[in-house]
Amino acid sequence: MIMVGAMAAVLWGIGVAMNTPRQARWTMIAILLAAAMLVQFTLPAGHPLRQATGGDAGLWGLIIAFGAIVWGYRRLLRGLRARVAANEVPRVKSGAFSDTELDRYARHIILREVGGPGQKALRDAKVLVVGAGGLGSPALQYLAAAGVGTIGVIDDDLVENANLQRQIIHRDANIGMAKVHSAAEAMVAQNPFVSVRPYHRRLTDEIAGDLFADYDLVLDGTDNFNTRYLVNRTAVMQQKPLIAAALTQWEGQISVYDPARGTPCYECIFPVVPDASLVPSCAEAGVIGPLPGVIGAMMAVEALKVITGAGTDLGGRLLIYDALYAQTRTIGVKPRADCAVCGGKGMRHAGR
Repeated sequence: MIMVGAMAAVLWGIGVAMNTPRQARWTMIAILLAAAMLVQFTLPAGHPLRQATGGDAGLWGLIIAFGAIVWGYRRLLRGLRARVAANEVPRVKSGAFSDTELDRYARHIILREVGGPGQKALRDAKVLVVGAGGLGSPALQYLAAAGVGTIGVIDDDLVENANLQRQIIHRDANIGMAKVHSAAEAMVAQNPFVSVRPYHRRLTDEIAGDLFADYDLVLDGTDNFNTRYLVNRTAVMQQKPLIAAALTQWEGQISVYDPARGTPCYECIFPVVPDASLVPSCAEAGVIGPLPGVIGAMMAVEALKVITGAGTDLGGRLLIYDALYAQTRTIGVKPRADCAVCGGKGMRHAGR
């Protein structure tokens, strides 16, 4: 055993002297230990080489097992540190843009409708995205790339293999990871100048009010009506603009709901939860992969317009996109005086 230890020390020393990568040095040590174990199993008891290398296969088995445990523990720690680092919230600068930021956002800044003031408004904005799935994936990526200063994302799901056909923010290596952490990792990797706040939990009545209060704008990319109605109620109560979208199979829809500016709220347009059999989920009915990307990118565009005041957003209009037949329709929508949520507040505001 002393001989094996001496050989290991020599190999390590040679590796250090030759500036060999640490991983390569450990690989050489592992090969040496495997050779020592092989000697114990192949040579007869009492053989001089077997005695020189410890004389007991069980002892080498314990050493290798202990080494494997240490290696696994170190790998686990590195993985946890990397995940924490990816989800740490970088400080958003309050002063002038750095040269790197100016170069990064140059295509925005030269747009007359955005310019420097618009880009600063994006950096100062706080946007909450509910859902990190099909719609949330592209919306989150584009919000981060555009330089939206603070982005919150809430979702209680884990990344699954079946998600990767359309939820492009997640990677195969992140299967089993919380979607919010997977998304935060990708967003910070895309743009380290933004602050990401991941909330790995389901949105409930108990937390919705306090959560929404921290943000200026809400995007709803969820896939169930109970959450959609909760998001709408909370947004109306706090007078937060809401961009909500939905999709199934080949079709998607999107609108901006902001009764404080004269638009209907979500429940004005969809006052009754439809029967589940009439609105099957993506898992039940299927969905073409790029469709969430199209609608999710539209959500991000509408968010940038709301924040910067550029152009005319989809408030008061419901846009429907049919990917199968390459058709787009826009339907005018109005507040309902008997709406149980906003009570036609948008109608009263528009009539002032």
